[in-house]
Amino acid sequence: MEKQFLEMIAMHNAIIHKVSRLYRDSLEDREDLFQEIVLQLWQSFPKFEGNSKQSTWIYRIALNTAMACYRKKRIILSFTERLPDKEDSNTDCENREREEQLFVILKKLNEADRALLALYFEDFDYHEMAEITGLSENHIAVKMGRIRSRLRKIINPAK
Repeated sequence: MEKQFLEMIAMHNAIIHKVSRLYRDSLEDREDLFQEIVLQLWQSFPKFEGNSKQSTWIYRIALNTAMACYRKKRIILSFTERLPDKEDSNTDCENREREEQLFVILKKLNEADRALLALYFEDFDYHEMAEITGLSENHIAVKMGRIRSRLRKIINPAK
């Protein structure tokens, strides 16, 4: 069981890094959150029945852990197809600045909206997003429309 778990974490660690980056500012805090997510995954692993994709299950636990921990502690936005991976750190200065601006803007959203956007950037469809979050597909569609409107206001406050 331990070997399967470690293989799963190795295969999907980018998900955990992205969620950690979305909910924590400092490197130390991101590392702490990463470890907390892995701990929660380990504790839940025996209950994982395989009824959903591993990535879906990991996202659900990672987002729930991040939001729960976030509650305890209390960019010129360019819609990219994916949130930047930890491995993308070799990009040039301009891309890093844009990436930082993206995370600054995303952190202005509430935690539930950030979770939906993280899933959206990972190309999850509304059905998969519903499975991960426990919301209905229709609710997600409505929320995504509201999130887009809010982001437009953040990016262009004069309009």
